[in-house]
Amino acid sequence: MQLQIHIGPEPIVRPQPAPVIDAGVGALAEFTGLARGEENGASIGGLIYEAYQPMAEREIARIVTKLCGARPVLGVRVVHRLGRVPVGEAAIYVAVVAKHRAEAFALLAGFMDLLKQDVPIWKTDTF
Repeated sequence: MQLQIHIGPEPIVRPQPAPVIDAGVGALAEFTGLARGEENGASIGGLIYEAYQPMAEREIARIVTKLCGARPVLGVRVVHRLGRVPVGEAAIYVAVVAKHRAEAFALLAGFMDLLKQDVPIWKTDTF
């Protein structure tokens, strides 16, 4: 399984190329999380993301490795933006390639749930 992780201040440009494409790939599942203009019912101008980057990268790798034990996939790319993310721009992009769609969708959904729970990336609102 190929894993690519990037955490940094650069805007996330879509579409990102798939982490790996070969004859065994039958599915590419992608998720892009956008900064919305509302948080807890209040209007905001964007989000500010901070991270303890070395630990965040290790936790992302740990989560993906753990999830791949139950859902074998061929490749995963995770790109997370740091700093100010204006409304409508991407804060995170995740791509999963697998032989079958069920594996790709399951890993993507499980990853996003665990990312918010376990990875030291914090967001604050900008009003």
